[in-house]
Amino acid sequence: MSHDARTTATPALRIIPREQHVISRKNISKAALRVLYRLNEAGYQGYLVGGAVRDLLLGGHPKDFDVATNATPDEVKKLFRNSRLIGRRFRLVHVVYGPEIIEVATFRGTGEETGEGDRHIVDGRIVRDNVWGTIEEDAIRRDFRVNALYYDISDFSVRDYVGGVQDVEDRVLHLIGDPDTRYREDPVRMLRAVRLAAKLNFRIDAAASAPFDELGPLLSDAAPARLFDESLKMFLAGHGLKSFHMLEQTGLLKYLFPATARALKRGDKALRTLIEQGLANTDARVSEGKSVTPAFLFAVLLWGEVRDLAHTLTTRGMDANAAWERAVTQVVAEQCQRVAIPRRFTLTMEEIWALQPRFEQVQRKRVFRLMAHPRFRAAFDFLLLRAAESPAIRELGQWWAHAQQLPPETLAGALSGSAPAGAPGEVVSVAATKPRKRRRRKPAGKSGHHSDPA
Repeated sequence: MSHDARTTATPALRIIPREQHVISRKNISKAALRVLYRLNEAGYQGYLVGGAVRDLLLGGHPKDFDVATNATPDEVKKLFRNSRLIGRRFRLVHVVYGPEIIEVATFRGTGEETGEGDRHIVDGRIVRDNVWGTIEEDAIRRDFRVNALYYDISDFSVRDYVGGVQDVEDRVLHLIGDPDTRYREDPVRMLRAVRLAAKLNFRIDAAASAPFDELGPLLSDAAPARLFDESLKMFLAGHGLKSFHMLEQTGLLKYLFPATARALKRGDKALRTLIEQGLANTDARVSEGKSVTPAFLFAVLLWGEVRDLAHTLTTRGMDANAAWERAVTQVVAEQCQRVAIPRRFTLTMEEIWALQPRFEQVQRKRVFRLMAHPRFRAAFDFLLLRAAESPAIRELGQWWAHAQQLPPETLAGALSGSAPAGAPGEVVSVAATKPRKRRRRKPAGKSGHHSDPA
């Protein structure tokens, strides 16, 4: 379907009455229901829309509830005192109920002649889109069929204009309109296809994935801050490992994480194990309701390239510490051009990496000093992921895991060689394998270097 055909076609409406679908108001947030009822009572159309409807039809429990209406943003703002206008590219209204925010969007139109607002396209990309229209126009302006479903609060039916209900049943993602045109309008839609397929366990329709090879490079034009947000949705929402595999399968990984793609292309099986296990662990933490941090995620994804570049620089004669610092700076800077990782996370990443060589130093004072470091736990978890790199790294991980289980006085005694009989042998054995080096007196004014974590 061409762009013109997409925007002028008349959608075929299918209404699924309440008794023929599984959506119940008890599974919809009270805040969203209040917004829907208020719009309806004021004479406006109000629909629950998009991912919430899709997930409810799948029997899930959406975290976010978005609303679509024929009321303009200014009209919505007047209707809800507890609201604020946001956005420039897409003007929206956030209605705030305590910690919950309901996003209310006016129906999007298909052309400037259809209504109030403005739309601006540069080189095929939509840079501003505030043209209001009808619900039919809004449906064909959405990205995927499964996201163009509307729950009608007036009669509790589901309105389907583009075949989204069938796609939910078939577990497939079809893009609405011509894929080439839609991806040029917004290249991030390619990443959304991958993310949704991974999250929902859907397949991507062949026509929707066909342009990835040709149009993947357009992702370099997307705002790095937006790609950071998209990365978090892919990797920190409980389906990170599957998202990673789909990025590889679709060929999009190299456009989002070029350093990761390069490192994996070298065939390092230990690195692949580290990344996959790191993502699997993160997914498990999300499912258990535990906290996760972007810093650890990016440390995992970029480790291979940083380590390999530092090694290359060292073999060329550069000081190990200087080689490591240059590798970190270069790889992180390149990645931030694609994905805008905030400085607070890059600092933590660098700390996690920099602590790795300190795990090899098992003298008593250094062990306790490292355990007291605020990034010790994250760095230790990272060390465990590195187990596949070598038997020595695996042994170090086991040693530190055991050391943490010991009472401080027992650990101190084992490390000083004065442990009582029966003290765990692992602690002593690993320490004993580390030959003590005679400390040379350093010339005045010079300082030592940390060893290379690579």
